[in-house]
Amino acid sequence: MKSLFLLSIAISFSALSYTQNSVTGTLTSLAGQQIKLAGFDGFNTYVIDSMKASSKGNFTLTYSKNDYGMGYLVAEENKPFIVILAPDENLILEGETLSLPETVIIKSGTQNQLFDQYAREHPRREQALSAWDFLTRIYSLDPLFSGHEKPRNDIEAEKHRIREEDRTFLAGLNPDTYVSWFLPLRRLVSSVPTIAQYRTEEIPGAIESFRGMDYTDPRLYKSGLLRETIEAHFWLIENSGRALDSVYIEMMISIDHLIDNLIANERKLNLITDYLFNLLEKRSLFEASEYLALKMLNETRCTMDTNLLAQMESYRAMKTGNMAPDFGFPDDFLAPDYTPDTAPLKLSDISSNYTLVVFGASWCPACPDELFQIAGLYNKWKKHGVEVVFVSLDEERQTFRNFAGIFPFISMCDYRKWESPIVKAWHIFATPTLYLLNDKMEILLRPNSASHMDSWVEWFLVQGKR
Repeated sequence: MKSLFLLSIAISFSALSYTQNSVTGTLTSLAGQQIKLAGFDGFNTYVIDSMKASSKGNFTLTYSKNDYGMGYLVAEENKPFIVILAPDENLILEGETLSLPETVIIKSGTQNQLFDQYAREHPRREQALSAWDFLTRIYSLDPLFSGHEKPRNDIEAEKHRIREEDRTFLAGLNPDTYVSWFLPLRRLVSSVPTIAQYRTEEIPGAIESFRGMDYTDPRLYKSGLLRETIEAHFWLIENSGRALDSVYIEMMISIDHLIDNLIANERKLNLITDYLFNLLEKRSLFEASEYLALKMLNETRCTMDTNLLAQMESYRAMKTGNMAPDFGFPDDFLAPDYTPDTAPLKLSDISSNYTLVVFGASWCPACPDELFQIAGLYNKWKKHGVEVVFVSLDEERQTFRNFAGIFPFISMCDYRKWESPIVKAWHIFATPTLYLLNDKMEILLRPNSASHMDSWVEWFLVQGKR
């Protein structure tokens, strides 16, 4: 009997835990639809549970301790409904459909109710503040209104009241709950465009808030805001109204803070620096990405992932100002603009003022589009002293010739793919990769696309000659 009694208690406790870690809903418009509950894991999402709603739109989805944080519900219309996955939350939803949040009522789940309340109220406060900021400028700068001190003071008092109302709401949240951590972060990230455009006096404080964050905090990786946090941080610096040199200095300071914070956790350090490196490259912020690469390579307190190490090492060997490795052309390379007597034997034989070296392949998803764009711009570039050399990573002779045969510029291939001595000497780890050299074989630029290269030509060569 005692054993049966203990077993009964264990089963009851298990059932209670199961019920509490659930999301239950009755959404009439989702009858018969497949509904998924998904969670966040760093930059990725994953499905936690899934089921088909009943004919009345009823469903119950469960989650475990490993899923605590932010999540979202999604049905066949594929528009997510954000929820907090918290212990003892017993989240119950009623309404019509996930794609129209205003039709959904949160019947149970305290953290979700607070999240929903703030999500509805905060944007309205922000809109009101923007309107009052507009009036502030009028009453400060327009001679017709600037002499009226009382309206100006009333406007400032109302702005202060709105901000205090927002702060009071956040300060009143239980500090032990996920929502109390999440909402200030979401507020910071979402306010960045407004701060950059209308409330520039808040830029230094916002940047300091990003720098002061703990990027090792497990809650961040379950928030769905990891990507947005990094992007907002560096976007705000980029768009802070500073000169470009000052922008790079600020980014370097932020990179130092980030690495110092993450250094004790190698997995997260590699994850975030890899994402940040690619983000800076994508935005053509090459001085910042180079700084990050060299800092990571010189960091002795951690071990880098192999792929990330290859990316960073390419910056040390192939950074702007370095001499590019020379290489010879094979016997069967393509050179449409040259005769057998004038064709160069190696890269350094090319007599143009500038040479754009492009590494790519027919099997690379992004390469055909980039190379066809380069082909379309080639005559313009050639007229301004730019030659193009395409180094293919294809493995079959006929494949290479079919792919590159229509290009108007020099194309070559040694059919050794990633084992090519040229590829290794140039530290190529991805395609397409572009390098612009001057007539002394010095690296001038690492364009991230054909359009980036064309912008350089327009600025330095076309307009420079006018």
